[in-house]
Amino acid sequence: MNSDSDLQIAGDILEVPHLLQAPREHPATVAEFVGLARSIAADRAQWEHLVRYDATTRWYHRLRTGPGYEVWLLSWVPGQGSGLHDHGRSSGVLTVLDGTLTERTERGTRVLEAGAQRVFAPGYMHEVVNDALEPAVSLHVYYPGLTEMPMHAPAACEARIEPSPVTA
Repeated sequence: MNSDSDLQIAGDILEVPHLLQAPREHPATVAEFVGLARSIAADRAQWEHLVRYDATTRWYHRLRTGPGYEVWLLSWVPGQGSGLHDHGRSSGVLTVLDGTLTERTERGTRVLEAGAQRVFAPGYMHEVVNDALEPAVSLHVYYPGLTEMPMHAPAACEARIEPSPVTA
């Protein structure tokens, strides 16, 4: 018989174990870290009871660790912010779980509502602030685990922002 393909699979392809990849216990790619953050966000029972709000300082709790990564839960009361910083050699995924946060970078300002995610590379400089009138909660995944968070003067970011032209 002559067909478009002479290759035919006999039997159950799922019985050929060397063709299947074993599921990983821990994430290893950007997509898998985003997926981890989404799965934790969707399982409120895993994190909601841990959240605390502190009017004097941002509250944070390390939720999980794995080989080379950390997952942090943070709360933000109105007016609290991170200050302009980067994450050293760590990449990350920021997920807003509740409320609204504002992210400021050299490229501008972005409002992040519940469900929003931001993926960033090492050295990415930003400031996160709760400019809203309600508290907010966010989830942060860092790979490798966060070992430094260098702070920057606001001028370091503002100096790179080009003023937009004024049109009449």
